[in-house]
Amino acid sequence: MSTPEPSKSFLQQAKGWGESSVPPMALATLVFAQHARPFQTVPMIFPPLLALSCYLNLQGYKIDSAGTTAALSGSYLVLAGRRRLGFMNKFGARGIIRGATMGLALANVVGGGLAYGFGSRSKEDDKRSGI
Repeated sequence: MSTPEPSKSFLQQAKGWGESSVPPMALATLVFAQHARPFQTVPMIFPPLLALSCYLNLQGYKIDSAGTTAALSGSYLVLAGRRRLGFMNKFGARGIIRGATMGLALANVVGGGLAYGFGSRSKEDDKRSGI
């Protein structure tokens, strides 16, 4: 009879979120959806960089990817936070997408920061080299 696995703490779940390759691509998709039409140059710098972070993660550089994702997400969060919306515009389709994007960016900052801060490079190098 197998024993049930203990539940993960919030910090372990957040670190796992930061080490995943899905959050940067989800954020890149939402950023692209918001700023592609009408095209806005500065926010459109983020999707290719977030895709690069996802690529780094898939190549085995999970700690570096987490740090890159956290930094880019934090930068986008600051950039998006500067824009002001009217009260009624917050509850339209664009406002809901904007809120979801900012929430995902905040989750990426927390999870990526934890994964980068508490990651073990020696374990990652051993896993990548196949030892």
